Formats: sequence, structure tokens, C-alpha cells
Amino acid sequence: MAEVRNIPEARQYEITVDGEHAGLEAYVDSGDQRIFHHTEIDDKFGGRGLAGELVNAALTHARGEGKRIVAVCPYVAKYVQKHHDFDDILDPVTPEVLAVVEANQG
Repeated sequence: MAEVRNIPEARQYEITVDGEHAGLEAYVDSGDQRIFHHTEIDDKFGGRGLAGELVNAALTHARGEGKRIVAVCPYVAKYVQKHHDFDDILDPVTPEVLAVVEANQG
């Protein structure tokens, strides 16, 4: 069974399957925006739809915290284009957003 949890100190959501790390969704907070910039599912867990489950849970959690979302990660961008549940809290990717991501990596 898959479970998603937010790990704020690591600025990521983690998805586990039966307690084993299966992937992550990395983000940076800037003001009222949560900027999602990287999605990763371990090869061992590929093809199970876990990335979609992870992204949905992360975006839902961000909404619950009153955050607006910015989809820098190509996977998240594709997800929000197909699933319009988050259109009301979706902000565009801007040069300022990209600068925040770059400044917070590493």
C-alpha cells in the first residue's frame, strides 16, 4: 500500500510502498506559493501510477495549507494540464519562480 507524507525539513513529499521509499516530490516555498520542481520514482516502483498518486497527494496537501502551486517540474506541469482540480490555485512559472528554485537547490 502506498503512503505519502510531507517532510518539511527536507522540502519534499515522500511516497512509500509497504514502508519502503519509492519516490519523492521536491518543492520550495516562496511566500504563499509552493513551487514543485522535481518528481522522482525509483525504477523498482515504475509503471504503477505512483507518480500521479504522489503529485495528487502533494498538491492536495499544499491546497490544505493555503498554498498556491507552481508546476516547474515537467511531470507536475503535465499532471495539472490533464487534471483541472487545481486550476484555481495554479500560478504560472515565471523567471522569479525559477530564480527561487535555483537559489534553493544544492
